[in-house]
Amino acid sequence: MARKAKIIRKTTETDIQLEIDLDKSAGSKIATTIPFFNHMLELFARHGFFKLVVKSKGDTQIDDHHLVEDLGICLGQSVGQALGKKIGINRYGSASVPMDECLCRVDLDISGRPYLIYKVKYERRKIGGFDPALVKEFFKAFTDHSGITLHINLLYGNNSHHIIEAVFKAFARALRDAVNLNANIDGVLSTKGSL
Repeated sequence: MARKAKIIRKTTETDIQLEIDLDKSAGSKIATTIPFFNHMLELFARHGFFKLVVKSKGDTQIDDHHLVEDLGICLGQSVGQALGKKIGINRYGSASVPMDECLCRVDLDISGRPYLIYKVKYERRKIGGFDPALVKEFFKAFTDHSGITLHINLLYGNNSHHIIEAVFKAFARALRDAVNLNANIDGVLSTKGSL
């Protein structure tokens, strides 16, 4: 069974079409109108071995906030839909990723319970025109709409660009581990019988 989903979200602030395929890694195309965020989503797709297609625009002449947050909503919804009943998945994923002087660790549980721990601090306020504070908003929207418990911890580092790259790469690798199918798991990995 194909583990993929397509989300269309259109509001007065944003217009997003997002597709994910958890089992294909070729064919990703990212267009968000926020160049730095394009780069982060490209990293996510590449390092997580996901096919991610995003076409979006928003009221970025005001601020990037609405579009980044809504992209988190759409990615969360798409991952949740693509996983379906979560039968046979590893459920848990962890990854530590270095990026030059920084090291980030991500741990997650596809639990059905949205929760975000985000312990990341940045050296500077802006990267080009991008506000690093929006990264937390993205992941908060993702967890709320995917039902995933997500812990993102920066162990150390000071270059904001490197930090955010390490966050997205570690997130991608941890999510890949968690969504992988495991032949040793019968049904779902929970004593309750559901996630």
